[in-house]
Amino acid sequence: MDSTVVINTYNEEENISDCISSAKLLSDKIIIIDMESADKTVTLAKTSGARVFSFPHSSYVEPGREFGINKVKTNWVFILDADERISAELAKEINQIIRNQFLSTTHYCIPRKNIFGKVKWLKNGGWWPDYQVRLINKKYFSSWPKRIHSTPAIKGQIGYLKNPILHYFHGDIEKMVEKTLEFENIESDLLYNAKKKTDVSTFFRKFIAELMRRLVINLGFLDGTIGFIESIYQAFSKTITYLFLYEKNRNKKT
Repeated sequence: MDSTVVINTYNEEENISDCISSAKLLSDKIIIIDMESADKTVTLAKTSGARVFSFPHSSYVEPGREFGINKVKTNWVFILDADERISAELAKEINQIIRNQFLSTTHYCIPRKNIFGKVKWLKNGGWWPDYQVRLINKKYFSSWPKRIHSTPAIKGQIGYLKNPILHYFHGDIEKMVEKTLEFENIESDLLYNAKKKTDVSTFFRKFIAELMRRLVINLGFLDGTIGFIESIYQAFSKTITYLFLYEKNRNKKT
């Protein structure tokens, strides 16, 4: 089909083979944008038949998104992360869309099914449907900002697909914490550069507000024990951002 799957990687040897296998349900054109992995990610990707391009290391994927899209030669590009999977149903839905020559929609949001530790789909707590812009007609793509959690600039009309991406996240508590510390440090840099202030009351407000949002307002408690764990963890993550910000503001004064 007239599509290419682009996957950004960094030390994803545990995920990359299964990820590529799922991508092949959609297309045999698969591009890996590897951010200087130190494990077997590149070797496994090449063995699986993907084309691999190197990109300077980054703690998050957005700096490499535009680079990957620009390597695509087909009309359509699908963005996939290494801990995500394409299902047969999603691949069929996408192929039906891109076969439509008279389509006016230029890019699509796809729901993402966040599955905690490969055992529990989080249906509540604000985790569903978690729409992500992942299917793009390259002719209408403008740019992808390099800041963390940014969304692409694409001309034209947006659409929404029915079938989800499968996202296997938070499988290892130690790695969860390591990644949180990295990401929240970056988020705190953005707040620091925007001259945001914080104090002790901020820590409590952010923790309680995020816990209430996830656990109560968005019904995270309905997902049982894991729903409680994830709600508490997200409140912790939000608080860490402001702890980092407090430290950066304090260091500026000294």
